[in-house]
Amino acid sequence: MEFFTISLLNGISYGLLLFMLSAGLTLIFSMMGVLNFAHASFYMLGAYFAYSVTELVGFWPALLLAPLGVGALGALFERYCLRRVHAFGHVPELLITFGLSFIVLEMVQLVWGTSSVDYRVPAELSGPLFTLYGTQFPLYRGFMMAVAIVMLLALWLMLTRTRIGLVIQAALTHPETVEALGHNVPRIFMGVFGGGAALAGLAGVIGGNAFVTEPGMAATVGSVIFVVVVVGGMGSLAGAFIASLLIGTIQTFAVGIDTSLVSVLSALGWQIGPDAPGYALWKLKVSQVAPVLPYVFLVLMLIFRPKGLLGTREE
Repeated sequence: MEFFTISLLNGISYGLLLFMLSAGLTLIFSMMGVLNFAHASFYMLGAYFAYSVTELVGFWPALLLAPLGVGALGALFERYCLRRVHAFGHVPELLITFGLSFIVLEMVQLVWGTSSVDYRVPAELSGPLFTLYGTQFPLYRGFMMAVAIVMLLALWLMLTRTRIGLVIQAALTHPETVEALGHNVPRIFMGVFGGGAALAGLAGVIGGNAFVTEPGMAATVGSVIFVVVVVGGMGSLAGAFIASLLIGTIQTFAVGIDTSLVSVLSALGWQIGPDAPGYALWKLKVSQVAPVLPYVFLVLMLIFRPKGLLGTREE
């Protein structure tokens, strides 16, 4: 029971962090049709910006300033780079964001070095939130979960209950009509791209000190973000939320299960020796294959439901 409860809480917290990352990418894709390969790089920039701001003025100002800085960079990139290739189709968009990811990686290594930086959880959030079955659940994990839930509610309210959200949704389906009503559609797209980058930066501020802030952090989560977006349904925020929780929980549980198929069959009375066909595969522990599980989930989803959990079929 202890393993189940603690793993469930850790899985939910990790899943909510994945949602913070995937929400911006989903928003950008649903609005602009752009699959931003540099999205994880904005996550990395958020962590490094937060580290530098924290060194100067503390963590709480960094929680606000770092996402704003990342969002501003994202908006400038859309205005002066991405917009120029948008008319040429999806391949140039993919290539330019792919190139941006390498530029960001090199710049991070030039400014902050090639090793990890000492970006720590703030002292006021470093204790336990509660103790369950003798195991302490970190206060900072609870803080991560709270920030992700607040972000989800804020996004939902903005898109469904405000004039800005109505204009954004209208620009998605009827851009010519929105422009005829006097709204600057390119500026709306720039704001959406900058907002998506800011959400990734916020995830970097929250996740950078919970895990490790180093130049390889973008590559670590980059592929998982796309898994979440595809499994949830391209362009669906609700789908991304459900997929994030599913993948985060499944992977967290798998990491804690130190059992192989060989041991399970042995407990049932069936012995598999080293000379059995595929023995190297059967002896793998669940914890060893945990990093592969999201991609297995992705393959199965593409086979049986290509539009994702909450995706809509395009006619």
